[in-house]
Amino acid sequence: MKRSLLLISILIAGLGAAVALAHVMDARRIADQNQADESLYVSGATAKRLTLGFNGLAADWYWMRSLQYVGRKIVHFEDTHDAHVSFSSLADLDLRLLPSLLKVSTTLDPQFMAPYEFGATILPEINSDYAIELLNSGIAANPREWRLYQHLGYVYWKRNDYQKASELYTAGGKLPGAPPWMAAMGARMKAEGGSRNSAREMYRHLYDSSKDKAVQDMVEKQLMRLDSLDDREMIRQVIAAYQEKNGRCPVSWREISGQLSAARMVSTPNSGRALKMDATGAPLDPSGVAYWLEGCDVELGKETQVPRK
Repeated sequence: MKRSLLLISILIAGLGAAVALAHVMDARRIADQNQADESLYVSGATAKRLTLGFNGLAADWYWMRSLQYVGRKIVHFEDTHDAHVSFSSLADLDLRLLPSLLKVSTTLDPQFMAPYEFGATILPEINSDYAIELLNSGIAANPREWRLYQHLGYVYWKRNDYQKASELYTAGGKLPGAPPWMAAMGARMKAEGGSRNSAREMYRHLYDSSKDKAVQDMVEKQLMRLDSLDDREMIRQVIAAYQEKNGRCPVSWREISGQLSAARMVSTPNSGRALKMDATGAPLDPSGVAYWLEGCDVELGKETQVPRK
């Protein structure tokens, strides 16, 4: 009986500490109608002391704050700029507090994988050094977790450091439980570097190994971008052939609809998808929006959901 009461007292004390921590954090927030950056509530070490061993609960709290912080920034940006935020425009959000929020979450619970994965995806668009620091700390705390090597390899790939990316995929591929494709990606990074082939394969593996919906959405958009690059490469070849034959640029898609019809029967290289066209003969991008014919060039349409970079 005494032991049960002691455990209940400890639980109540821990929950009370977690509530107190939340109040301390909220009390230190800087209110701003424009939702500007907040001050970092407490450091990871301080939060660890305040939670009295309930680190997992506090880590989840900080993780949710990280997602809310990014979400508020996106809403504010879209409201004030009347434009959608794309993955390539994350740097415009001024997410200066995000690295610290993720660091506190992983300091509280070094085995919590979600912040590492989210950081590997988002932080390279802000400053890849932040992502590298976060993931290196994760590897130090979880040396047998192959997914952290995958994420860090992705960050170095984004930096165009294909040699380092190759080393990380290869090292992660040697860990217990690592899938065979990790070692294969190490070899491909070394041989092909920044090719679309290696990028497409890397993104597909990242999608398959992730449980985070935000990460999966980002990967889907990047795969759409790669498919669109293949589409436009093919379309430009058709336009160039028409120009060489007729001495001018086509003024409508109908003028080259025959050539595009022939081209769309061939799957675009490596992506395994065929170029689609609408009833007017206009080729469609991977989001289903018609491409825009601009002289002797092809551009993404205004309503596209395909990232522009």
